Amino acid sequence: MDGSRSASAILPTIGTSGGALSNVEAKRLFGVLSGPAGQSSAAFGGYAKGCLAGAQQLPETGPTWQAMRLSRNRNWAHPETIDMVKKLSVVAARQPGWAGLYVGDMSQPRGGPMLTGHRSHQIGLDADIWMLPPSRLNLSATERENISSISMRRANGAYVNNSWTRAHHEIVKAAAKDPRTARIFIFPGAKVQMCEDEKGDRRYLSKIRPWYGHHYHFHVRLNCPAGARGCTDQSPPPAGDGCADARQWQQNILNPPPPDPTAPKRKPQRELVLADLPAQCKAVLDAN
Repeated sequence: MDGSRSASAILPTIGTSGGALSNVEAKRLFGVLSGPAGQSSAAFGGYAKGCLAGAQQLPETGPTWQAMRLSRNRNWAHPETIDMVKKLSVVAARQPGWAGLYVGDMSQPRGGPMLTGHRSHQIGLDADIWMLPPSRLNLSATERENISSISMRRANGAYVNNSWTRAHHEIVKAAAKDPRTARIFIFPGAKVQMCEDEKGDRRYLSKIRPWYGHHYHFHVRLNCPAGARGCTDQSPPPAGDGCADARQWQQNILNPPPPDPTAPKRKPQRELVLADLPAQCKAVLDAN
């Protein structure tokens, strides 16, 4: 996703040391674990090929947030991500009409591939923040399963719709200005709108990257924590504010370019098996 690098080129993988489980789909192993590994907190591998030791759980409800879709058990993350979400929720609670944040998927208790949904979110450094402004923070577990976020897009994502507000701008901006943030993924029209509306320091805009979907939520991705061993960062975003790139995405939505007959066909991505994951993930999987 947007310049990601494969951890397998840097870290040794589990390979045959996984024994009989080596060729089992990793999502079948990590997706059924209900609790974290009792280890020191550490992210191993890359965002789309890794695992998480010593995860912390975002409390289901806090003074300025609620975790959503509790049945998924994806409100786990690296402690840095938990801290980022809590601090961002305080910023959100200062915005007109926002009681705080509704927090979507983060990671599984031990990270790793998920049974459904994301290819990323595997090392505890990703968090989805709903676009829906919370009017209250006392939703029941049942309400959290049934309530939905709202879409911000118009014209297939080329523009924002009337639900987008300055509060959305300020919350996304605050997330991007956190020095731990590597990238924020959001639909192209939102990035273009932020480029047009920002009259102050524009440096944070480089972290906000247009991407497919991401109009019901925006996705915050943190850098590997300082001093982390075995965690693979993405390459930094390109220099500049990225606004010209976002406008090109916008134009491609409004006027789709003709198919390139010489472009190679994309091969479907195979499911990761345990052998594909960084070697440290075997201990994460086996830990009590």
